Amino acid sequence: MFYPRKIYTDLKDHASQKQVTIITGLRRTGKTTLIKQLLIDVYSENSIYIDLERLDNRSLFQTPNYDNIILALKQRGLNFNKRCIIALDEGQLVKELPSVIKYLYDSYDIKFIVTGSSSYYLKNLFSESLAGRKKIFDLYPLDFGEFLTFKSVPWIEIDFINPIFDLNEFNRLRGFYDEFIQFGGLPEVVLTGKDNFKTDLLEDIISSYINIDIRWLSDFRNAENIRNLLVMLASRIGTKLDTTKISALTGLSIPTVANYIELFEQTYLIHRVTVVSKNRDREIVKARKLFFSDNGIVNILARVSSGSLFENVVFNQLKQKGTINYYSLKNGREIDFIFNNSIALEVKETATLTDQKQVEKLASKLDINQSYLISRYPAHNFTGSIWGGTIK
Repeated sequence: MFYPRKIYTDLKDHASQKQVTIITGLRRTGKTTLIKQLLIDVYSENSIYIDLERLDNRSLFQTPNYDNIILALKQRGLNFNKRCIIALDEGQLVKELPSVIKYLYDSYDIKFIVTGSSSYYLKNLFSESLAGRKKIFDLYPLDFGEFLTFKSVPWIEIDFINPIFDLNEFNRLRGFYDEFIQFGGLPEVVLTGKDNFKTDLLEDIISSYINIDIRWLSDFRNAENIRNLLVMLASRIGTKLDTTKISALTGLSIPTVANYIELFEQTYLIHRVTVVSKNRDREIVKARKLFFSDNGIVNILARVSSGSLFENVVFNQLKQKGTINYYSLKNGREIDFIFNNSIALEVKETATLTDQKQVEKLASKLDINQSYLISRYPAHNFTGSIWGGTIK
């Protein structure tokens, strides 16, 4: 069964264009499902799907003789005398692919649809080779609305800023939201029934990420060191990154830690959030806060507080709706998220009126007059609290 993603309408529209459609994102976010569905919905008898995780398929595009590639594709049934569709899955595994696509794109009427799990490779190399010939779509784990869709639970999208609290809706969805916070939004995990099966699947995803994605992009020799670094980072979600301290705790050099953090971000596993800076003499302007792209992965890697998990899931809900920064003073006072440069959002599992007054006071230093608390367990006695489950 195909469960629609919010991005799918744009993907389908672009699939009718000549430009190369590139879908990139974290491993197991559903890229293969989307590319196969596009081949169904944009139907053509003159189309082919090629999985580049297969060594024989990979070798096809690694030959320097492009005529041999064309001959091999003809033998697989493609007719280059008319428009054809070529869907290439896991494109980051073939370093020569951008050059091959550029040649075929310029020489024939071919629509390419490509997936890959590394923005470092796909965005950088494809940007150099395919300037003006491609559009990149980032695919993230499910947001809470998509999570409900995969669970066949009806829902409607509303403006989550200052909504009217609906106790019945909260009671209807709170169990699903708790599951979303614990196990995250990777599609296979969401569709898996038992908790122990979800855990096993998440372990497999982490192992594949380390041993396939990271191994392909770097020269590491010790997978245990990489996992230890990931564990260290997962235990620090929602905090400011200190590479010097992480280096001392892991035994890895500071440059190595910094390089791997960059690589983890470019492969969609983590995200770093910059601080809003208005007065550089008073505010911390360099430290960036760390979040993981999926709560299920965090729970596999480390034991963290429920408050940190909740903040991480709220970050992932918000990042698909707008820009996110945070605000921090040198005295340690801070606002968790500044949304779209205009709304202050503080994350509290149980919000209080005192919390609201504090965030309003801090927000005034940025001339922001909209301030809200995002809570997991809503307080009903004041209007500045937003239940996290309304962010769909």
